Amino acid sequence: MESNLMADVAMIQSMKTIPTILDAVASITGLRFVCVSRVTSDKWVTCAVLDQLNFGLAPGAELDISTTFCEKVCGTGNAIIINNVSEDPVFRDHPIPKMYGFESYISIPIVQKNGEFFGTLCGLDLAPLDLNNTATVSSMEMFAELISHQLASEKSLAETQRALKHERETAEFREQFIAVLGHDIRNPLNAILTATQMLKTKKEIEPKVASMIQLIHNSADRISGIVNDVVDLTRGKMGGGIAVQLNYENDLSETFNHVISELLIDYPSRTIVADVEANVDLYCDRGRLGQLLSNLIKNALIHGDTSTPINVVTKTSDGLFHLSVTNGGPTLSQDTIKNLFKAFWRASNSLSTEGLGLGLFIVSEIARSHSGTINVYSANGSTTFTLTIKNRSFIERRNNVLSAPAATDRRTVRDLQVN
Repeated sequence: MESNLMADVAMIQSMKTIPTILDAVASITGLRFVCVSRVTSDKWVTCAVLDQLNFGLAPGAELDISTTFCEKVCGTGNAIIINNVSEDPVFRDHPIPKMYGFESYISIPIVQKNGEFFGTLCGLDLAPLDLNNTATVSSMEMFAELISHQLASEKSLAETQRALKHERETAEFREQFIAVLGHDIRNPLNAILTATQMLKTKKEIEPKVASMIQLIHNSADRISGIVNDVVDLTRGKMGGGIAVQLNYENDLSETFNHVISELLIDYPSRTIVADVEANVDLYCDRGRLGQLLSNLIKNALIHGDTSTPINVVTKTSDGLFHLSVTNGGPTLSQDTIKNLFKAFWRASNSLSTEGLGLGLFIVSEIARSHSGTINVYSANGSTTFTLTIKNRSFIERRNNVLSAPAATDRRTVRDLQVN
């Protein structure tokens, strides 16, 4: 509680409008002591002060709450205004004016936007003053409301700064997390994979032992894939997208066919029909597009109809490259399609527990890193995922047009740009 009070004092002190308000109150009322106080049920603390009477109260100074009228203002929420203590039938014999020796006094409640009582805008003087008039009271109430508005703004700003600090700390933790995954876990996994690969080549190994070696190798390979997925997830969620190394490639057919061959080894009973174009020029990350295709096919293998072939097709048209993966199975609802690319999301009726549910999220991030799109179409018992990115000829044509002399038709430039 004490720390909160001092934080409130510091907040009032930091508000550049407060000195101006205190000067204005002194000028309007004639009071030579004016202050903003933080008041609770048992505390009265000076937040900001204009003191021409040399009372000696500095910001942070406390008074016994029972020796102030602000205790009553806090309890009732009503202002207290005294023009002349000596002639006031209610206050002329009151101990508080006698203690401080003042004749005129005013205390206006400051109420926060959430309805909580904050404190008072108050002032006093040794001489009688005409304070209890409409103009003075209205001005004081306006200043109290202005302080309340400024408090709300300052607290909102402080919360935003705290949130930003937390986000920076979280980002640093994510970076450390990526470093741990990238080094401390991958290294021993690679050692296991290398060792099991060497053991598999040894002759005269009993079938039971060979089976165990293969099991260890497959498990380590699966863990490695999960680590890679989590690293990609973390980078994607940090807002920078999945890291890619873009190069001009003139043929991805070998990469795509290799991905398909590897998956058929793991799913020997399934059929994948591929129609992959050769000699397609793309500005892309070859490995990431291979990963994207692998994730799309895995999704089809896991969730698609096992009796229906999976079709992989690539084609180019109008300067755009399209890669599609189609599988049979129930038609997906629009609600399901809308959630497919969310991390860790699975349909409520999904029976599969394989992986972390990151495959399609990573697909969308790889597409985004290539300035491309990934679309889903599902109808009549078939679902198709399609990646669309610009091919090399489109990029070069656009760059040539954009770098042409100023006389170039602007309509042509605009028409060649793809968002």
